[in-house]
Amino acid sequence: MSNRIVLSIAGVAALAGSAVFAADHNTEEMLVTAARTPLELSRVASATTVIDSDDLERRQSRYVTDFLRSVPGFAVSRSGVEGAFTEVRVRGSEANQVLVLIDGVRVNDPALSDSFRWEQLTTANVERIEIVRGPQSALWGTDAVGAVVNIISKPGSDDFSADGFLEAGSDDVLSGGFSSRFSLGKVKLNAAFERITTGGESIARDGVEKDDSDNNTYSLGAALDVNDDVSLDFRVRAVEAYSQFDETEFGTGFPVDSDSANDNETLSARTQLKLNALDDQITHTLAIDWYQSENTNLAAGIATNTAESDRLTLSLQSDIQLDRDILSVAVEREDTDFEQSFLTEKQSIDVTSAVVDYQGLSSEQLSWFLSARYDDNSDFDDAWTGRAAVAYALSDATQLRASVGSARKNPTFTERFGFFPTTFVGNPDLKPERSVSYELGLGQSLFDDAVDLQLSWYRQDLKDEINGFVPLGGGLATAENLDGKSERRGVEASASWAISEQIDLSASYTYLDANEELTPGAEEPEVRRPRHVGSVQGAYRSSDGRFDTTLTADYSGTRTDLFFPPVPPFVETVQLGTYWLVDLTAQYQVTDALTLVVRGQNLLDEDYEEVFGYNTLGRSAYVGFRASIGN
Repeated sequence: MSNRIVLSIAGVAALAGSAVFAADHNTEEMLVTAARTPLELSRVASATTVIDSDDLERRQSRYVTDFLRSVPGFAVSRSGVEGAFTEVRVRGSEANQVLVLIDGVRVNDPALSDSFRWEQLTTANVERIEIVRGPQSALWGTDAVGAVVNIISKPGSDDFSADGFLEAGSDDVLSGGFSSRFSLGKVKLNAAFERITTGGESIARDGVEKDDSDNNTYSLGAALDVNDDVSLDFRVRAVEAYSQFDETEFGTGFPVDSDSANDNETLSARTQLKLNALDDQITHTLAIDWYQSENTNLAAGIATNTAESDRLTLSLQSDIQLDRDILSVAVEREDTDFEQSFLTEKQSIDVTSAVVDYQGLSSEQLSWFLSARYDDNSDFDDAWTGRAAVAYALSDATQLRASVGSARKNPTFTERFGFFPTTFVGNPDLKPERSVSYELGLGQSLFDDAVDLQLSWYRQDLKDEINGFVPLGGGLATAENLDGKSERRGVEASASWAISEQIDLSASYTYLDANEELTPGAEEPEVRRPRHVGSVQGAYRSSDGRFDTTLTADYSGTRTDLFFPPVPPFVETVQLGTYWLVDLTAQYQVTDALTLVVRGQNLLDEDYEEVFGYNTLGRSAYVGFRASIGN
């Protein structure tokens, strides 16, 4: 992995426009993901959620998905215990229709059907998580159908500071990490490392063999202001992960104990050069992004299948200040390669894109946005996507939002070329999935902004949805575009109340109606998408700031899943039950530099499944210490 980091550092110079790093702005008031330039939160016309450093510090959860369970519109499906394969769906989307960025770098894995490896995303060195729901393809391209999630790393600093933690708990979990912020001359630096190991439990519902996991995460950032008009920024994040899993037994269709594992390495890097001109009226951003992954499945320690991918993105963006309005114009070039052990040759795809984003911000009350994107694809028909949105402040306390947008999801390499001799044959003639979405929203604050209420209604129609399990006979399947239309409709509501400086309450609720037409006129519910999802959270901090506790309760309603028995009908729809996940975190600051942390997860000891046949963890407890020096 170290060689890859060195090579990436040597070859980088960063994505234009994808998001100017949050370190350059007030992260409490600006979003870098809702437009092609940073935008004030009060101006955003999309449903958004921000998980900031205070949220991350208060809960002390090791995995980002623990926080996403509380976000409106999100549904998490983990195939087993910690470290096991995890999917996130938003507003009824498929898992690979959610675009994930790390510091603006696209990290959806081409070697994993364009899904992101959520089970490997820890909170190590994360400063902030920005979530923008709804179609964002006009801004960020393919995959941005259900939402965009941008993970923003901690920045460097002029002053030295360092912190670390060590924690142990149930299922032989041991985790620890270290991060530091400092400067060398005019260069501000940030470096961090985190390691999590688990003894695990059996992933198979009736298994006894423990499936363990290991995760190492490295990150590095460097920023240099050459002068008032020229700045450089570099970010890199690397992950080495190993996790055991249980294979599905042909005779039963259920996972059973097996000596199987996945070994994965990923790397994402960006370097960015920004130039200001004409007294900051024009800003040019030149960038290169690099993403690389290697996934290996093992049986009894021997590799059985390997898939690799790498993606290089070049971008140039110009932001033009027109009074208070902003016009952003960008061109991008993305080249992606894919290899799989069963394929005879490497597959590649490239796309050249032009993006225009206009932010109408001249009015104090009215904000309007027009975005358009043209993609010149090497393997598909060229395509346009667009978005129009408006936010109107009826008063300082009341805001209305409305938007309409289109999105596209290109077929994956696996769907087009994947070849698994005993199960799957790719279909190179697949078309991109296309969607149109509509959204209305209301924001209301009360009692001098102590209470914040958010309500959103949305509808999305998806055409040419790809069904990845079309039987060919002889036990083989392929992928095909469906003739029908998938419909996703829902309501999202959230509320937060700062009762005092010491007590905060928040809650959210999501209603989702998601159906797909496998054949014209015959609708079926989309699997692994609960109709009802909710969350309640309370936090208390003592007046002297030394004691802090947070209680979170996440609810999931019933969801359907698919079961593949070895006898007809070969595919069955099953229903998974409701459950509450209740977590508690308590912290006590022993000294100015040392804090004791105690955590409990699934305190109700719920026996639940998020994927049919796959076991989940029961009640768990963890204890650890955090130490810090400097600011």
